[in-house]
Amino acid sequence: MPSLPRIRRPRSRSTQAAIAPVREPAELSAGGLSWIHLDAPDPEAAGALAERFDWHPLDVEDVLSKRQRPKVDDYAEDGYLFLVLHFPVYDRTIQRLNAAELDVFIGPDYLVTLPTVELLPVTRLFRRCEEDGGFRDQLFSKGSGRVLYEILDDLFDYCFPILDKIGHKLDALEDDVFEGRSEEVVRDISNVKQEIISYRKIIKPERATLRTLERGLERFLPEELDLYFDDIVDAAERIWDILDNYKEVIEALEDTNESVIQHRQNDVLRILTVFSVVLLPLTLITGIFGMNTHFPGFNSATAFWAVIGLMVATLGGLLGFFRYKRWL
Repeated sequence: MPSLPRIRRPRSRSTQAAIAPVREPAELSAGGLSWIHLDAPDPEAAGALAERFDWHPLDVEDVLSKRQRPKVDDYAEDGYLFLVLHFPVYDRTIQRLNAAELDVFIGPDYLVTLPTVELLPVTRLFRRCEEDGGFRDQLFSKGSGRVLYEILDDLFDYCFPILDKIGHKLDALEDDVFEGRSEEVVRDISNVKQEIISYRKIIKPERATLRTLERGLERFLPEELDLYFDDIVDAAERIWDILDNYKEVIEALEDTNESVIQHRQNDVLRILTVFSVVLLPLTLITGIFGMNTHFPGFNSATAFWAVIGLMVATLGGLLGFFRYKRWL
């Protein structure tokens, strides 16, 4: 009896599936206040933090969701605030300006920051508090509201260099438009316009959220720090004013660039029209005298030069008329 072929099965290298390590949040404590920070939290870490601080399950869902609108949820009975804020970051994968979400839980004795991607100002401030014990003790002794203010202040300060880069791009585009490179900068104008639109989409809902946050944070701030968050609101308003100005500039540049391109096209059409109008009577003359009929001077050199002279006179008359009308 012929032997049947055997099916080769790959040998499992391990009987147990590899388990991904659990990412633990970083935590700093001083003066009765804890700051917990974790980039892109997974469900296990978010669930553990929610169980530790007794957060509402809907807040955990908001943390794990892809995108949430900026908002402030005040849980006065549970003694904490949950806020969602957006900040601009440059996404190198799509080479566009994108929104990074920062989820924050703030209570009387704790502050939890959970950004969806790494936000350098938050990471740098956390490392500074970790490395400089004196600075950490001084900052944490002023309460969770002051720590949140320092985080937001660094984040909004981080927004202005991005605005400066957009401003430099607008200056370069303006130079290109007026130096005769209008057709080459159409794509650049579109890219800068898209960046401004994306930035405005991030900042616009943030303004109302910051005003709501300012009212909700009163119980976490000492009286002498009440005015600090006015500075954050002012920074958001300044960013919005700059973006509004940039929007007007890019729209004006786009209109100017289109006008320059249209003017060049009109020049080309004008020259082509002049050629067509000039050649039309010349074609008519050659058509009339090119008919196979006898006319005075037919088959003579005199008639040939007379026709040439008529054509030259017609050409000169038309060009003189166009020049008189300032069409040339």
